[in-house]
Amino acid sequence: MPELPEVETVRRGLLPVLEGARLSDVHLGRPNLRYPFPENFAERLNGATVLRLERRAKYLLFHLDTQDIWVTHLGMTGRFQITGAETRPLDASYYHAVTTQDRHRHVRLLSHTANGPVHIDYYDPRRFGFMLLLRPDELYARNWWRELGAEPLSDALTPDYLHQVFSPRRQPLKTLLMDQRLIAGLGNIYVCEALHLSGLSPDRPGTALTPADSRRLTHAIKQVLEAAVKAGGSSISDFSGTSGELGYFQHSFRVYGREHQPCLTAGCPGTIARKIHSGRSTFFCPLCQS
Repeated sequence: MPELPEVETVRRGLLPVLEGARLSDVHLGRPNLRYPFPENFAERLNGATVLRLERRAKYLLFHLDTQDIWVTHLGMTGRFQITGAETRPLDASYYHAVTTQDRHRHVRLLSHTANGPVHIDYYDPRRFGFMLLLRPDELYARNWWRELGAEPLSDALTPDYLHQVFSPRRQPLKTLLMDQRLIAGLGNIYVCEALHLSGLSPDRPGTALTPADSRRLTHAIKQVLEAAVKAGGSSISDFSGTSGELGYFQHSFRVYGREHQPCLTAGCPGTIARKIHSGRSTFFCPLCQS
């Protein structure tokens, strides 16, 4: 599933062709993704201008001049792709002779930019992503939205905040870091990487976290995420950016997917191990993470 760096990579790729652009020719290839598309979704997007494009946790927020917010979650395989304006539009006749990839082209729209129109397609082979179209008060009233924790690349995530929310809890650090109510947007890959970089065991309970540990962990979270965003995210399954390019942070993994391989911490003779936390694989070094 795309994590924060991948979603941020998509946001940055869409910015030049969507922020300030007018939308038109919106077509839907099916009635639903994970959930049905909002009522009159295409009609409400047609003619709207994107005032700004933001990311919150793993969500993309397209703020429209109609006062609607177009919310997108990529799920496991969702991706946007920017193509030339000459590309054929998606309509009911489109599916008579198309490739397998084209069958997963579920949303198509034309974006009118200062440099001319471009097509933007949304693909989602497994359809675990979803799109909402909400007024601001409707979005902010949703429990799942209001309960999102600190944004890890913002000033909201500080060592003091992390220590304040983790130290009263007995759950292991791996579980706490994956809790979107505490820190929003972290996923399995970058939690494993940040814990290793900070030298902290994924099994350490929050109650054992010291202020010094909190400083190391906060710094590691930001360092890992910033490096991943700079690398365009990690392409280990279906992820690619808006131009079809692959991320390459997977080539910098210190622990994720490296079971039985040597630890990369200088001077550590350990070997990367794997265990399961809440149904997810955790990769770590038993020697240098304590």
